[in-house]
Amino acid sequence: MPETTTMPLTPMTPHAAISAFNYLRAVQADDVEAAREFAGAEPQMPELLVDVATRIVVPVTAIRAMHGIDPEPVDDSFALEALGRVFVSSLRIWAQAGPDTAEGVARAVIDFVAQFFTEDHEDVADVLRQLEAVGVGQALDAHPAPAGAHPVRHTAV
Repeated sequence: MPETTTMPLTPMTPHAAISAFNYLRAVQADDVEAAREFAGAEPQMPELLVDVATRIVVPVTAIRAMHGIDPEPVDDSFALEALGRVFVSSLRIWAQAGPDTAEGVARAVIDFVAQFFTEDHEDVADVLRQLEAVGVGQALDAHPAPAGAHPVRHTAV
């Protein structure tokens, strides 16, 4: 079986996390105008979306035995992890084509979320809000605001 190593991700900034999730939610809601505004305000949007995708995909596809969940990994564990890496790598390559790739990358992330995180009774928008809360929380933990700074506000879509 293949041997894997997991590199820690560089923490996103709160602004980057909020921007990426605002864009994801706008695309998911088919709000073309809002999506255009968010993408226009952040020229690195495709790369931010890949960063968010990595934070979503890697924990879902990682070999669970390494995290103490399964007693022993099986061949399917390695296949799922490899597929997750290929998916993220493909998104990264796609994003390098430029800012016009943001919508396609976003739709791929949204589809991944829909396939892996939603049940029949759940809405993708609700799951994106939950993922955003986690992502922004991690970003705030990694990049605390200076004393006396105004609190971070999310833009609702």
